[in-house]
Amino acid sequence: MTKAEKVQFVIDTLEELYPETPIPLDHKDPYTLLIAVLMSAQSTDARVNIITPLLFEKADNPYDMVKLTVEEIREIIKPVGLSPMKSKGIHGLSQILIDKHNGEVPQSFEALEALPAVGHKTASVVMSQAFGVPAFPVDTHIHRLMYRWNLSNGKSVDQTEKDAKRLFPREIWNKLHLQIIYYGREYSPARGWKLENDVITSTVGRKTVLDDYKKGKKK
Repeated sequence: MTKAEKVQFVIDTLEELYPETPIPLDHKDPYTLLIAVLMSAQSTDARVNIITPLLFEKADNPYDMVKLTVEEIREIIKPVGLSPMKSKGIHGLSQILIDKHNGEVPQSFEALEALPAVGHKTASVVMSQAFGVPAFPVDTHIHRLMYRWNLSNGKSVDQTEKDAKRLFPREIWNKLHLQIIYYGREYSPARGWKLENDVITSTVGRKTVLDDYKKGKKK
């Protein structure tokens, strides 16, 4: 298969498996999505979805959030991990949204990435899922699968994002990145991976990955 054929196979397979792509993090507007994405760093979406209702019951907008202390926010979000950094980020960005953006989440990468605790991936998720702007947020699943599928060299998340944007049509980025995440969780996980269940990797996979799997290394 040519590189173009492999890319099309990935697109077609994912579309067949995941015609619908609900956003994994529960939210009701751009602000609650931003907070949920920030909280999801080095945590699971499932755990975040348990904790965000407890936080949003007290504050689901920046004006109410800044009425809480950093310590109060931290106590609520402790189960998702990295709570000292995340609680400061949530309080700090809420104040900036009030001071600089009339309490609204800005609709630009530059303004989002200027907020405390908001990196490029978080900004990309908000831009794509809240505002429909084409973006390709790369999480651990996408980074792993792009390498397994021999579509990126796996050297860095930045490189994986560049390769994904170069290979896949811009108009499907927002849906495709979610499809890859769902596929990675269900068929191509980091642990407990079974190649026989992973039709995409077994069809287009990197030779060294397939060879290592057969040798029992399962990298």
